[in-house]
Amino acid sequence: MTFHFKTGLLALALLGSTALGAVTAHAADKEISWIYCGDSIDPIHVKYIKQWEEKNPGWAVKPEVVGWEQCQDKATTLAAAGTPVGLAYVGSRTLKQFADNDLIVPIPMTDDEKKAYYPGIVGTVTFDGKQWGTPIAFSTKALYWNKDLFKKAGLDPEKAPTTWAEEIADAKAIKEKTGIPGYGLSAKTFDNTMHQFLHWVYTNNGKVIDGDKIVLNSPEVLAALQAYKDITPYSVEGPTAYEQNEMRAIFLDGKVGMIQAGSGAAARLKETKINWGVAPLPLGPSAKGQGTLLITDSLAVFKGSGVEDKAAEFAKFITSPGPQGEYELQGGAGLTPLRPSAKVDEFVKKDASWKPFIDGIAYGGPEPLFKDYKGFQNVMIEMVQSVVTGKAQPADALKKATADLEQYK
Repeated sequence: MTFHFKTGLLALALLGSTALGAVTAHAADKEISWIYCGDSIDPIHVKYIKQWEEKNPGWAVKPEVVGWEQCQDKATTLAAAGTPVGLAYVGSRTLKQFADNDLIVPIPMTDDEKKAYYPGIVGTVTFDGKQWGTPIAFSTKALYWNKDLFKKAGLDPEKAPTTWAEEIADAKAIKEKTGIPGYGLSAKTFDNTMHQFLHWVYTNNGKVIDGDKIVLNSPEVLAALQAYKDITPYSVEGPTAYEQNEMRAIFLDGKVGMIQAGSGAAARLKETKINWGVAPLPLGPSAKGQGTLLITDSLAVFKGSGVEDKAAEFAKFITSPGPQGEYELQGGAGLTPLRPSAKVDEFVKKDASWKPFIDGIAYGGPEPLFKDYKGFQNVMIEMVQSVVTGKAQPADALKKATADLEQYK
């Protein structure tokens, strides 16, 4: 099956309205238009846009703020129509699809630039040996647990589970001793259902795709899917009704024993009365070390804008260690630092809750790149849902998903 990407994009209806960015460009000979996802421009980006413009007379960066749900569709629709923006914020998962359809240009990294990132980051933007975006946001996950619920269940409130077996046993104890769900498993028809499962894959040394070969049907991934099945009875009832942020809200309300979530949950928990802890994700039997799914968003330079080189230069500047370090270490955004630095060490020293999110990087894995990312995502969601609802056994679901993925790679 061939996915007609450009045709499909041209058929998209842009929803909602967009707002012009808060940055007002000075009179300039040339402009770099930037689709900026969110509700408003981060003040740190405002600061560094101005700094870049001052160093590049005659050039202006014109951000257009577009809501999260519409921003990527708008950027891709404009590109497919032949009227691309210079730069856009996109999920790195889409880069292979964009590149395959000749909509973006590579943004090569030097060896020194690659080495500056934590392991695995560059892999999230690399396809056919080229880098197709500059990472601007990075997310990892850790395990949060409610210490009071652990204590009520007769568990050591200061000891988080370190293995899947312990995690399942702790979830069981909480559910049976307190009547409150022990674990928050998210399985809604939503992209982060796939992400939540991939965290389990990468805490058991598993993979989805290796080069162009689908390797999903492996003992490592089967063990992850079986663990999902095993923990479901002790999770929040009806997991297909929840995505991860909805599950986080349940945890913040003290109504579930454990969840896996990003660093933003810690910022929110500090405003509650919950007695909580955060630790690295528990490991499966084949794990070689702490792991997590490495998810990045990137700046992509679109082909045909006429300012590709300058847009790439700006993208590298705004995501360079100085500006990026300020942007990502603000707490509530839930971002994990992209690069090790003295500033990161300082943050970890002041607030130990940051440490698990960084510890998981070493054995983490990048979000798999497919030419039809939504097709890939839907197959993974269907696989997870079929197991947690009892419609399929893990081995059968895995075999079906592996076959279904062939058309999207």
